[in-house]
Amino acid sequence: MTRSIQIAGFLGPTIIVLAISEAKNLQIWDTGIASLTYLAGLLWFIGGLVIVRLHNRWSTDWPVTITLVGWFFLVGGLFRLLFPDAQQGTENTPPVAIYVTDAVLVVLGTLMTLQAYRRRSGGTAI
Repeated sequence: MTRSIQIAGFLGPTIIVLAISEAKNLQIWDTGIASLTYLAGLLWFIGGLVIVRLHNRWSTDWPVTITLVGWFFLVGGLFRLLFPDAQQGTENTPPVAIYVTDAVLVVLGTLMTLQAYRRRSGGTAI
């Protein structure tokens, strides 16, 4: 029964968001770019939901970074699902927010990677 509750906790919100966002954005399937943004949003949303459900830890140590990234992916994926055209920018100027977001993600990814592969007190990297 516990496994069923866990699966329902992931699958239920994903199905709800997917159905609402598809109904809201039927026009994006006419163009290729917005539909790719939509797909990326779905992957971000699912990844964020998994992290938030399995690792929603608020502490003063580095693992809170994982929780923050999970929430960022959840909200960012939801935004991409509901507003895929907003991610496109104008013809010659992409939104500055995309560059800022990417820079923040690179920094967070680097910090987490360094924590994951640093040498531990036993002399080995985990």
